[in-house]
Amino acid sequence: MEAVEPTRVSADASWLPLIVVVLTQVQASFAVNALTVSMAGITTDLNTPATSVGTAITAGTFAMAAFILLGAKIGARFGTRRVFQIAVAIHAAAMAAVALSLSPAMLFIAQASSGAVIALIAPALTVFIATNYDGDKQAKAIGFLAAAIPLAGIMALILAGWFAETIGWRWSFGLMVALGILNLLLSFRLKKVAPQPDLAIDWTGAILAALSIILLSFGFSGLNSWGVWSASTQAPFDVLGVSPAPLLIILGVIGGQAFFVWISRQQRNRQARIFDLRVLASGTELAVTACMATMLFVGTAANFLIPLYMQVVQGLSGIQTSFSIIPYTISIFLASTFVAYLYRIAAPRVLGSIGFVVVAAALTLIAFTVRGEWGQLFIVIGLILLGLGQGAIVALVFNTLLSSAPKQLAGDVGAWRGLVHNLSGSVGIAVASAFAVGILASTLQTAADEHPEISPQLISEVNINEADFLTNGQLEEVLAGTSATEAEAAAALALNADARLLALKVSLLGLAGLALLAIVPATRMPGRVRGELPAAVEPDDPDQIDDAVPLNPAAAEEPERSR
Repeated sequence: MEAVEPTRVSADASWLPLIVVVLTQVQASFAVNALTVSMAGITTDLNTPATSVGTAITAGTFAMAAFILLGAKIGARFGTRRVFQIAVAIHAAAMAAVALSLSPAMLFIAQASSGAVIALIAPALTVFIATNYDGDKQAKAIGFLAAAIPLAGIMALILAGWFAETIGWRWSFGLMVALGILNLLLSFRLKKVAPQPDLAIDWTGAILAALSIILLSFGFSGLNSWGVWSASTQAPFDVLGVSPAPLLIILGVIGGQAFFVWISRQQRNRQARIFDLRVLASGTELAVTACMATMLFVGTAANFLIPLYMQVVQGLSGIQTSFSIIPYTISIFLASTFVAYLYRIAAPRVLGSIGFVVVAAALTLIAFTVRGEWGQLFIVIGLILLGLGQGAIVALVFNTLLSSAPKQLAGDVGAWRGLVHNLSGSVGIAVASAFAVGILASTLQTAADEHPEISPQLISEVNINEADFLTNGQLEEVLAGTSATEAEAAAALALNADARLLALKVSLLGLAGLALLAIVPATRMPGRVRGELPAAVEPDDPDQIDDAVPLNPAAAEEPERSR
């Protein structure tokens, strides 16, 4: 049994816990950004297409999403600090495996392992803030936690980009091993959080959630390589010629429905459940979740497509890509840090709607002005606007959902936010990748048919139906193994360059349209209810809060806002 500490702290509370929280969030978030920036080096080193890096990223984020609901409960039951320390150590080991990866499969497994243990780390960060700070310090600590994610992005852009350019991309993940060791040592100076041995864990709900997300993970990750509908030659199996990707997605959706049916049954019977549906008690909370999911889908997809184009199409190095994206990442950091100051000026529904308009305008601007140089003025403006809109919305929706739900359910809110964050981001990368590759393949097929200098024999040898984003050097290697003449090779390179640019433009415009659609749920977002997190964010008996806290505190102020 861990020692029980006081649940509230004095005004002179140490900032050491916040330092651990921020550094750990940086450790957890650095890898995804480093993989994106190191795309060129990884594709060359492991001899794999750039979209395989996207698959590795989705492996980690899907793994976290699969176990985030269970992770919050395990930490509360067995002791937050103890579980946190074990998870940080395993994550450091996973980063070492990424650094030592010899194949795409090893990279995939290592990144998936890191995502699974982040499911234990993420809820602990909220608990450390709740048990170490109150009042203004707690509000500032929550803001720093939100800002730590874009801060990790900035660090990844600079450090990972520099490492990729100089000593090699693997050293970026070696740095995370060192940071993991530092966080582990510092964590021993944190006060122990008493375990809750009476907290019941809904293992059936946890298994349903994990299986559903794993099925969705494999389904969405396989859209590009296995085929959106018809099975490709890379598919492990097919059902009457149909790709396994859509079938796994359908099974995942069915599993998700079974999960919510089970949770509803448990809640009606006042029994233990892995997630409390009172977090989504009304249409306002559902609207906030829809806004969160849409923004993370759009933002993560754009954050994958833009570096993909920079490195694969333009041939920029890791450090060049880093400096090109820095305005975008800094904008996310600033917006997520300071958006709270706007709460007194405008309601979240207004801020959310404006934010989605800004995001759509930014993506449209980039789509219509992208050519060959990312330093041109309109591209820089587009990236800054995209970052401002994305950072503001992500911070806004989390704070709004946290203040709308009963305070005793802060742990469920944090877990739900982590699930939506990672699931939406992973789906965004997978769908954007498959969509862009589909546009690329169809454009190449049409262009090849319209150019008589490219022979039908070369078209059949290249197999355009399984096209992917390749650098000019990689395409030249592919053409070297075919019967392509010098004229055919030159024409193929030109067609591929035009098709890659068109695929990026269409994909960005599609994301802009999706951002505009999100204005509909944004108009249903509630006002912000101020309040502190409770010291125990996982009540032993969640039904004890039924009489003490209304199901939807935000609903009480709804009539006031509508007047």
